[in-house]
Amino acid sequence: MSSYGPRPFKPSDRDEQEEHMIPRVTSVAGVHTWSDGQVSRSVDYLVGEEPLEIRVGEIPISVTMRTPGHDLELAAGFLFTEGLIEHPDQIASIRPAADERQNGANRVRVDLASGVDFNLEAARRNCYTTSSCGVCGKASIDSVRVQGVTPPNPEYQVDPEVICRLPEKLRAAQAIFGRTGGLHAAGLFSPEGQLLVLREDVGRHNAVDKVIGWALHNDLLPLSRAILMVSGRGGFEIVQKALVAGIPVLASVSAPSDLAVNLAREFGMTLIGFLRNRRFVVYSAIGRLQIAPGSAELAA
Repeated sequence: MSSYGPRPFKPSDRDEQEEHMIPRVTSVAGVHTWSDGQVSRSVDYLVGEEPLEIRVGEIPISVTMRTPGHDLELAAGFLFTEGLIEHPDQIASIRPAADERQNGANRVRVDLASGVDFNLEAARRNCYTTSSCGVCGKASIDSVRVQGVTPPNPEYQVDPEVICRLPEKLRAAQAIFGRTGGLHAAGLFSPEGQLLVLREDVGRHNAVDKVIGWALHNDLLPLSRAILMVSGRGGFEIVQKALVAGIPVLASVSAPSDLAVNLAREFGMTLIGFLRNRRFVVYSAIGRLQIAPGSAELAA
């Protein structure tokens, strides 16, 4: 199994390092609730949102608003899905930035392996992101089209019954959402619908980057036999990141954009939206679904 080159942490101390990096995942606030003319006081849980600066060496290349936690996966996944690295061995080390300790939890430093060709100025021009949109600040749509993407596994098949069970499994695993109601989630599932990993964040694209960073760290790319389920909508940036990771099926509980649908159709990704209550809409590549013979007319 490959790794991020010389790993900045061992599996045994990963949780401890992540804990050091997390200023706050949730906080508590006093609130007033109006209900049918009556006002009451209570406390409410709020999801944490803080900026994360990603540096390559000493040079900052991106700032993203995210929910603190799994920041090393987020940084690695971001570099990979944006096409700035192509293989985990190109990362020599990845760790919290050591300077300015009071803000160190909001900085991650990535050092690349010797000889890696990396255009820092181009990366800095194209990689400012926010929690609401993973492509804000890009100069044009062409600049977010990662080059070298190939169509995902054309032979992968999935049972529609497996697809129908994903939202419930995703929701059941959202520990922080259950307390705050203010997070997006991305979950990676096996062909049988087993949840492999789930990550939460205020930004949909951040949650996806964390999942893909996890897969990168565990040498699982390309994810040619996996289903990605996301809360919210399946936007262009989500489709793009999934394609870079080789994911053949992407499902969401809401609607995709026309740009997302066009990109999925161009590369033959199965894109599913409005996945709720044993109903979903397939926008591209329905051939990956194991359709019953009586549904042949619908599939056609």
